Amino acid sequence: MTPLLRRQFIQRTGLSAAVLPFIVGLPSLALAAPARPRQRLVIVFTPNGTIPPAFWPDEVGREFALKEILSPLEPFKDRMLILHGVHNRVRGDGDNHMRGMSCLLTGAELLPGNIKGGGKSIPAGWGGGISIDQELKNFFQSRPETRTRFGSIEFGVGVQDRADPWTRMSYAGPGKPVAPVSDPYQMYEKLYGQLKDRASLRSVLDDLQAQLGRVRRMISAEDRRMLEEHETLVRQLERELETAAQQKLRVGPPSFTPGISDQNDNVPQLSRMQIDLLVNSFANDMARVATLQYTKSVGQARMNWLDITDGHHGLSHEPDTDEAAKAKLVKINRWLAGEVRYLVERLAATPEPGSNDRMLDHTLVVWTNELGKGNSHTLNDIPFVLVGGGFGFEMGRSLKLGGVPHNRLHLALAHAVGHPLEIFGKPDLCTGGPLALG
Repeated sequence: MTPLLRRQFIQRTGLSAAVLPFIVGLPSLALAAPARPRQRLVIVFTPNGTIPPAFWPDEVGREFALKEILSPLEPFKDRMLILHGVHNRVRGDGDNHMRGMSCLLTGAELLPGNIKGGGKSIPAGWGGGISIDQELKNFFQSRPETRTRFGSIEFGVGVQDRADPWTRMSYAGPGKPVAPVSDPYQMYEKLYGQLKDRASLRSVLDDLQAQLGRVRRMISAEDRRMLEEHETLVRQLERELETAAQQKLRVGPPSFTPGISDQNDNVPQLSRMQIDLLVNSFANDMARVATLQYTKSVGQARMNWLDITDGHHGLSHEPDTDEAAKAKLVKINRWLAGEVRYLVERLAATPEPGSNDRMLDHTLVVWTNELGKGNSHTLNDIPFVLVGGGFGFEMGRSLKLGGVPHNRLHLALAHAVGHPLEIFGKPDLCTGGPLALG
């Protein structure tokens, strides 16, 4: 008998659902579990706030016009969800750039630390919780039907030169920042490099496990907890070696021009290379979650390819009365929207393996920022623009939400993939539950 979905069986036979536990294992009925749709999440970060009058639509609902910054996304307007009025209400130590960046995806306060921010802010440390991308990665990896080789992949564009709360948005847990890979050639090797010395590396890992076992017997209980984190890394490397050996590519890796250095003036080429790798990794089902981080909070990238020689962060501090600075910032943010469009176009052009759909049908792209506005350093009205499908949200709308905590958006993302969290980040910022976006 051709396998039937359980719901179809009930409909055809007129039986009640109560009978299913008694008959599900009968071979002659061949009842199949419903297939779980493939769902993917991409979080795109761009820094230093936006220019609100050139960003937010005036209208609410389905009849809205895109302003200049968002105009590159016009072809995907019916697949967009623009969320105006989502606030980062996390407070505590650190300055707004630090909290804007390292609390953006965690929804939790920064840990105590000695990293001094701007102005009169109190020194702080790393983010104080797991980020929503890593939370969903762990959820997907816990289920055999959604487990992938990497779980999540963290891409960067121009994120070199330092590591601090201004440069990290992804966290595996409190005080555990996940660094994006900013060099596309390094990312290429991570995804597709041939491990010719796999057997030799396996031997090294086996020997390392044995040595760690001896060390464990010599140290205190507190030190053993720290050692366990290193052992977890070893086990992760072993699993990646195993899955790399087994995985067969559905789509060949992209071709790259050699010698594009990770330098400011090469950001346009680096961006396209990283996006091509991201889409290709999804097509080969290497991960269900990805982040794509453009520069960093307080980033001073100079968009020379736009004939703008000022540092981005410096420009964002200019007053609203400086029309020349505003025009440059609009141009910068419009260019960044164009890179988001390229990502969405690539997803829309790539067939979904095993179906007639396109990958965008099952992928939600979330474009965000650490600040609502650069010169005020406000954490209110953080830009959140969603594009794509697969999460069951009602797209093609512009919403004004009136100042809801961004923790509730993260809860909505979790619930959309079947992960019914009640709290994410600070509990008192989760009141009201997940945003209703369906």
